[in-house]
Amino acid sequence: MRLRLYALICFVFLLMFFVPASPLYAMHITEGILPPQWVGIWFGVSMPFVGIGIYNVKQKKKITPSYVPLVGMLGAAVFVFSCFPIPVIALNGMATSHPCGTGLSAILLGPFVSVLVAAIALLIQALFLAHGGLTTLGGNIFSMGILGSFSGYFIFRLAQKSGLKLFWCGFLAGVVSDLFTYLGTSIELGFLVIGKEGSFLKATAEIFGVFMLTSQGVVCVIEGIVVGLIISFVHKRKPEILTQLGVIKNG
Repeated sequence: MRLRLYALICFVFLLMFFVPASPLYAMHITEGILPPQWVGIWFGVSMPFVGIGIYNVKQKKKITPSYVPLVGMLGAAVFVFSCFPIPVIALNGMATSHPCGTGLSAILLGPFVSVLVAAIALLIQALFLAHGGLTTLGGNIFSMGILGSFSGYFIFRLAQKSGLKLFWCGFLAGVVSDLFTYLGTSIELGFLVIGKEGSFLKATAEIFGVFMLTSQGVVCVIEGIVVGLIISFVHKRKPEILTQLGVIKNG
């Protein structure tokens, strides 16, 4: 298990040197887009969730020693998932479209730990790949980490209670997680027109529409299929993993 984890980590760091870093189409909300007041607000909103995520990891590793390696593996998966930017030209380089991976991490790790995983991935991308930024880190954690994780987690649980097959539960988690991530990004960019004689609702709707009608609408469906297949595969091959993590019950 440890050997596989080390190999995966080495693969991720090697990948960092081959993913192109473009200042024009930097991933997430780019550096310099958010004014200082919004930088502080989004950091203030996001950091408590990251803190709870750290606390949860410390508590769970006492019960399940293999929990931390699993967090590392899923962190690498989220990093790789969100490392493939698809330029949204209509937004003039303010943000890009990409898969997220937080729907999968929220299902397996819980929403708070998923926020922590997303925060680490976003920090590494900002520091080494020029994707996103340090001043926009709080805002990107809010959209991809908080909204993406909690929306994916709750729709998965709701789908389970509705009696849907595990594949469709994972599919809905992947799709909804993506949708809420980009809704969050649209809201954050929409707030920027307040005080500039612009309509917040109109700006948010237009930005979200651009995401969905260009590339992200297709990416949502693809990510939903991937998450559904992964959850179904693990359930078929190693159901005890899902049972141990509380994703499914015994039997």
